[in-house]
Amino acid sequence: MEILLLGIYSFFVWLIFIKFKWLPWNIYSQVTVVIIPIVGLTVLILTLNVVAPSSHDLRVYRYTVPIVSQVRGRVLEVPIQEGNVPVKKGDVLFRIDPTPYQLQVNTLQAQLANAVAQQKEVEESLKGAQAKVAETRGAIEQSTSKSAEISAKLELARKRVAQYRELAASGAGTKFDLEQAETNVADLNQQLAAARSSETQARAGEQQAIAGQAQVQQRLGAKSNGEYAAVAQIRAQLESAKWDLDQTTTRSPCDCYVVNLQLRPGGFVAALPVAPVMTLVETTGSVVALYSQNELQKVQPGNEAEFALETLPGKVIKAKVNSIVWASGAGQLQATGTVPMTGVLAAPPQRFAVKFDVADKDKDLFLAAGAAGIAAVYTESVEEIQILRKVIMRINSYLNYLVLKLH
Repeated sequence: MEILLLGIYSFFVWLIFIKFKWLPWNIYSQVTVVIIPIVGLTVLILTLNVVAPSSHDLRVYRYTVPIVSQVRGRVLEVPIQEGNVPVKKGDVLFRIDPTPYQLQVNTLQAQLANAVAQQKEVEESLKGAQAKVAETRGAIEQSTSKSAEISAKLELARKRVAQYRELAASGAGTKFDLEQAETNVADLNQQLAAARSSETQARAGEQQAIAGQAQVQQRLGAKSNGEYAAVAQIRAQLESAKWDLDQTTTRSPCDCYVVNLQLRPGGFVAALPVAPVMTLVETTGSVVALYSQNELQKVQPGNEAEFALETLPGKVIKAKVNSIVWASGAGQLQATGTVPMTGVLAAPPQRFAVKFDVADKDKDLFLAAGAAGIAAVYTESVEEIQILRKVIMRINSYLNYLVLKLH
């Protein structure tokens, strides 16, 4: 661009001083002619570097997702293709032999069914034990009532024996009535003893029934989320086994591309986080350019921007400034036992990164990960001369068509 401006300026100098000779061509005019472009271009370029700063260090970054198998096993199928073939989110990446995991699921399903049946059996036993406790308590109540009834009868019979004894002693009663009353007392004593024996036996039966109920409850064990612990434990193991079985099919977590695909059917994979079996490159990424610190005086988020990539010769891509990363490694101090040293070696000047958002009309362009190029930001200051930066951007974009090699 500077050469083009100098060419236009030289043409007008030739017209004025040589062709039409409107002004004399002497030492004074010659010095003036030389100084004007030097000063003008210097001011123009320095102003342009502030109001429309450019960077020759632009990179396209794409996030990568390392894929690690959640389970170990032999690979049966790898249905995806390598290269710039897009893989949709949810597409199958590879399948592992599910046989051992399916067998584990079948085993736990059988154990769960058996545990549920045993639980129902024990619950029925618990109902029987509770009924036995209720039955023994009913027998205790019945024996207690009978003992109370016999005790009342016995008290009345004893009073009659005393009355008949007094009557017999006074000659007013017969000896037969006294003997009959004494026989009734003896009989009631026997009945009372039998009733108390039945009550004792019923209480012993109650203790046995309560002990049996406690044993059944102990067999049922504690509950977890409303379910008995033994059944809940097997159910949790079954869910874990089903999850392992589902993980034998690994699916893509994103819309990506697969690069450097080495996994093949017959290979063996293990659940090791340090050993990914493939790497996916996401279709979305970031475009970042590095600027010197004093170039960002007037740059603000939302400013118009453009960039050109070497992979897309002749194409200028529209964008906007997303943000400026106001941090660099030189501004970081880590907690160590080493005292920071200054003055030995001067640290190189650190640059700040500017992140761009690609304009909607260019979002469908394929921006290769690692692609390099140039970028320019157009601020809201001195917009009249920013057209020069746009021309420079387009010239540099077309220069990308040149492959400067002799072999």
